[in-house]
Amino acid sequence: MRYGYKASAEQFPPRELIAYANLAEQLGLETIAVSDHFQPWRHRGGHAPAVLSWLGALGERTDTALIGTSVLTPTMRYHPSIVAQNFATLACLNPGRVFLGVGTGEALNETPATATTYPGVKERRMMLRESIELIRRLWSEERVSFEGEYYRTDRATIYDRPAEPIPIYVAASGPLAAKMAGRIADGLIATSGKDPQLYRDLLASLKDGADAAGRDASEIEKLIEMKVSYDHDLQYAKEACQFWAPLALEPDEKTGIDDATAMEEAADKILDRAHRRFIVSDDSDEVAEQIAPYVELGFTHLVFHGPGHDQERFLRQFCTDVLPTLHARFGID
Repeated sequence: MRYGYKASAEQFPPRELIAYANLAEQLGLETIAVSDHFQPWRHRGGHAPAVLSWLGALGERTDTALIGTSVLTPTMRYHPSIVAQNFATLACLNPGRVFLGVGTGEALNETPATATTYPGVKERRMMLRESIELIRRLWSEERVSFEGEYYRTDRATIYDRPAEPIPIYVAASGPLAAKMAGRIADGLIATSGKDPQLYRDLLASLKDGADAAGRDASEIEKLIEMKVSYDHDLQYAKEACQFWAPLALEPDEKTGIDDATAMEEAADKILDRAHRRFIVSDDSDEVAEQIAPYVELGFTHLVFHGPGHDQERFLRQFCTDVLPTLHARFGID
């Protein structure tokens, strides 16, 4: 089991977020996974630091933590070759402790930055698969001339590459993406707080994809972002979720929204259910009990997302009370 911290770039300015990530490592969390947004979920009070720059600073402020994205979209506002170059440099600077987490994207991030039509889910999946192929070729070959359906390179070489391959994790919110992860990825990324059947379906599809590719699904990393609002004051823990009300929107309430002000307006209408995606508790044993079903399914890499604005308060209470409980119950890497 491995335990980590979700650095929420949508909520905090860059230097403040670095300080929280540094504190998380000091308090015993072993992974720092950062979100990559061009636009935040909320226009008022939201943030969106450039994560490729931010990760370089993070590497210099941490010593042993695994660092990476959860997740970045290497298909529209980034060309895959630029992602490959950035992460190769990051891994040269931080040997053995970098991962690239990727996903198919959100209109909120891609449309404002490019003013292009947002593709459908099937096309975005095809774009992601091709981008991963190109990124891996650029990490392992020289003079790469690539002729894909979506991307091209002409005699491209990345001159500074790490000695070891960088693992690529694919985010999946549905079975088809999970199956793709099973075929080609080093890891799967999911997020907690949804219908329990979804996770059974995701892991079954991951195995189907791995089997079809002649791979062992047990060797594919299974990371899940655990949304936990833990505080000694239970009412505070519940209210802390309100900034993240957009996560409680149903797909038909937010799909296609590409403006932070519109997303904020939609989220503010459902503040009464903002807490539903989170484990909200003032009891460390209760938190462990609600995490247990995810561990029993097979997730072995838990990255914790605390929703409140006072992240130091969350980190100190969580790592003092909850983390030892999780170590005792589920073990530690």
